Amino acid sequence: MFKRIKYSLILSIFFIIDSSGQDPTFSQFYANSLYLAPSFAGATEEYRVSINYRNQWPAIPGVFHTYSFSFDKALINFNSGIGVLATYDVAGSGDLSTTNIGLLYSYDFNISEDWHIRPGVTFKFYYLGLNISKLVFSSQMTGSGTVPSVYPPPFDNVADVDFATSALVYNDRIWAGITLDHLLVPKQSFYGENANLPVKVNLFGGVQMLRRTRLKQKYQEVLSIAMNFQKQAKFYQSDLGLYYYRDPLIFGIWYRGIPFATSQPGDAIIGLLGIKTDQLHFGYSYDFTISNLITSTHGAHEISLVYEFNSFKLGDRARMRAIPCPEF
Repeated sequence: MFKRIKYSLILSIFFIIDSSGQDPTFSQFYANSLYLAPSFAGATEEYRVSINYRNQWPAIPGVFHTYSFSFDKALINFNSGIGVLATYDVAGSGDLSTTNIGLLYSYDFNISEDWHIRPGVTFKFYYLGLNISKLVFSSQMTGSGTVPSVYPPPFDNVADVDFATSALVYNDRIWAGITLDHLLVPKQSFYGENANLPVKVNLFGGVQMLRRTRLKQKYQEVLSIAMNFQKQAKFYQSDLGLYYYRDPLIFGIWYRGIPFATSQPGDAIIGLLGIKTDQLHFGYSYDFTISNLITSTHGAHEISLVYEFNSFKLGDRARMRAIPCPEF
């Protein structure tokens, strides 16, 4: 339920003076790693392209779609990575849309023989839009309309700038990180009122519990446990789950919710099926709703496609230190 606060915002956007929205969220957050944390920029052999799509709550009228595209590159000679990330989220019958385009940079410090720390930053452009022609007002819902007719005054779409930072600590089996997003609290009001996007905090991490390799050190079987906790304003979300990789397939199961924090058993159970080759990763996940909305939403579908390619020589690859987190 972390994302869908925007649904109620669509119904009352012209009547609420002090409001705040929340970010979209991805179930396959490691398949969209630059969205999770700028520290992942360049955490690949050389080049990486990622495309993500999420369709949330398809049974509810109006659209709740999120699209993401990213490209990043490792700068081996500088222990760094650079990237670009674009996301587009559209919600509700009025096509309330949020567009972010950002530039990312990360740097990898070797703090001991086994441990690395990787800080990262994102500078981004933020744009909020609304298609007012698709909204339905009370004067359009009755044969005689209302007297006088109710229509919103003219407004301008919102443009602003934003900033995020993160830090990632890892060795060859364990990783943990934190991301602070929307540190410039971009504007969210179409009429210049006091409405800003709240700062978002992400805590994430995990461990490879089982790992078996074959010749040339290519992983054949990996079992990982991972978590992702998010807080934005008064809203919380926690994901905890398992990944199992058996070359070339990946299976995952997740629980979304905070046990004992509410009267509901949680928000969703998430199932994942993916395939991973040397260059191409494809994943599909489905969120099965277990909250009180179980009969109303039809869950959520998510698709990810990641393509990695490189021109490194063997010696350059040996200088890289892979982050052990899953790809989905």
